[in-house]
Amino acid sequence: MCGFGAALLLLGSLFCAGLSCYQCFIDPDESARLCWGLIVTEHSTRSADACYTMLDRIFNKEQKVIDAAKVGRGSDAVLKEILRGEVMPIIEQFDQKMNNDTVYEAELQAAADKFITMAYGLPRASGCFPPCGFQALGAVYNCLTCQYDTCEFPLDCPPQEITVEENNRTQMWCKVPFLLPSDFQIVWRYTEVKTVWLDRFKEVTVGVDKLYSIPSARPEHSGTYQCEIFSEEHSLVRIYFHLKVVPGVSQGHAELQDVFDQALLPAGQFPLKLPRPPFALVRLPGPELLTVCLTSLLLLLFLTLGVLVWTFYKRKIHVPAPELESHRKRCVFRTA
Repeated sequence: MCGFGAALLLLGSLFCAGLSCYQCFIDPDESARLCWGLIVTEHSTRSADACYTMLDRIFNKEQKVIDAAKVGRGSDAVLKEILRGEVMPIIEQFDQKMNNDTVYEAELQAAADKFITMAYGLPRASGCFPPCGFQALGAVYNCLTCQYDTCEFPLDCPPQEITVEENNRTQMWCKVPFLLPSDFQIVWRYTEVKTVWLDRFKEVTVGVDKLYSIPSARPEHSGTYQCEIFSEEHSLVRIYFHLKVVPGVSQGHAELQDVFDQALLPAGQFPLKLPRPPFALVRLPGPELLTVCLTSLLLLLFLTLGVLVWTFYKRKIHVPAPELESHRKRCVFRTA
């Protein structure tokens, strides 16, 4: 009994610097059974100490084992099954039996190699993407702590500054670089001031629309827009957009005069509009251009009329001499 207790104390002292995949899934008493009969070939003596040192080298300090175990959330149970499936048969084989250290080395190294190969076949974590958001699917299993390393980021993302000219289209995308659960929901909110305080926002839409679009921006659209992504009523991330609408060059026409009111409709849906006739697609030029065109047409018309009148008058007063002589003789003949 004292020997078994000493073996457990020795195992704890060897692994006290940190845990490992081996320690996460193999109990200390099982390791004691494994190391009971190791014989150091060089000295022909039984040494549990040499066995624990071998386990520490093959499993605990081998970076390939640690990296292979960096699986995604929910895969740690399968990881445990793989390791125990390789180590437990060796424990049963060596229990209360003496074997040379070379036999231990070959069996344990083969178990570690097979664990690495099979563990890499499990789903990998996506990893953490700064700077914000609760990224549950990005958690990575860590054999050094026997638990998942979560992404420790704040929910609120740094605000994005957007400047757009009046009457121009602007779009805001509620996108994140990390994976989202399939049941996510998006809530869009708005406030007229530049802030990130939650109590200043009013809810605009609720749904799954990642895009918030304003087809024709006006000064009253300026303010802060917030999109918050939920899953099972838990907030995952909040993204902010500070929108500033500045005066722009007059376009001669404005599209969708009540676009902001329409953007407030549920799920970002806009009222269905009937298709316009073909002639409605023709855009008229501005008033200044119309004035220039009409003035040019009138001037051209007056010039044309002037040329016609001048030509007619010139032909009338400049009658050729032969025609005048013939006309004079006819008049004299008739008089005689």
